[in-house]
Amino acid sequence: MPLFSIKNNKLIMLNTLLLNKEKELQRLIENNLKEALDMHFLASEYMTSTGGRIDTPVVDSDGAPTIIEYKRSKNDNVINQSLSYLKWLTGQRQEFFEMLMRNKLGSELAESIKLDWRHPRVICIAESFSRFDIDTVEVVPLRIDLFKYRYYESGLFSLEMVNVKEPQQVKTEACQAVLVETNLGIIQAMKDQVAASHAVSAIFDELRERILGIDEYIVEKPGKRSIAYRLTKNFVEILIRKDKLVIDLRPIDFVDPRGMVEKIADGYVVTMNRRITLSEPADLDYAFGIIEQSYANVL
Repeated sequence: MPLFSIKNNKLIMLNTLLLNKEKELQRLIENNLKEALDMHFLASEYMTSTGGRIDTPVVDSDGAPTIIEYKRSKNDNVINQSLSYLKWLTGQRQEFFEMLMRNKLGSELAESIKLDWRHPRVICIAESFSRFDIDTVEVVPLRIDLFKYRYYESGLFSLEMVNVKEPQQVKTEACQAVLVETNLGIIQAMKDQVAASHAVSAIFDELRERILGIDEYIVEKPGKRSIAYRLTKNFVEILIRKDKLVIDLRPIDFVDPRGMVEKIADGYVVTMNRRITLSEPADLDYAFGIIEQSYANVL
């Protein structure tokens, strides 16, 4: 997409720049994984037992083992290569990846992430993708995310997801309806488990509707403890309690005149280290404004 600077109330389109080498892109992403993709770096140019070389093995914020592959040329067959590496990864034992995490991240952080071995994924990063690439991703029943990057003059860089929705959410309207019903069932079970009051349940339902209404590409992902909402990264996680909602947010400086946002203590190993609590309907509008600021941080 074109990017503009503003000068004297005029839009001036910035020129894109070409990377000289694929390694430049790889180093840039690896050095900024938390900022760019909310992931933890594990290795670079990891040699597999079959003689292949994975560009960047990582673990995402949900604990999914992930392979990142890069391509500079549109003709590079990076998706087939990535699928081959994913096949190799799923053929390994979970203990192998846990050891990789401990060796790089340390035992405390590795244990806090809670590896989700059931949902491995591949991320392919390129300047562009062919129609064949996109069609392949849509029909393959695996987690494959495509990201387009752009270098601009003035030292600007963008990373944009091409297939924003997860595969199971873009198949058919019927599949989408099943997913929504499944999520609602999990959320209701979470409410029942903590015996959430009717007032708290009503506040959550209203807040959920507002969050999903921000952007059609927002993904809702109920987990064991909380319900996460994300684009490329989580921007809000909601824990339902009996008498309140605990809402975790991105680690940014919020415009918060009422001082509602608290910082989670540094002793906790978390990505979302800002928090608000919500128990009164009268505070819903203000809390939603805070959540919108967190959402803007992942665009």
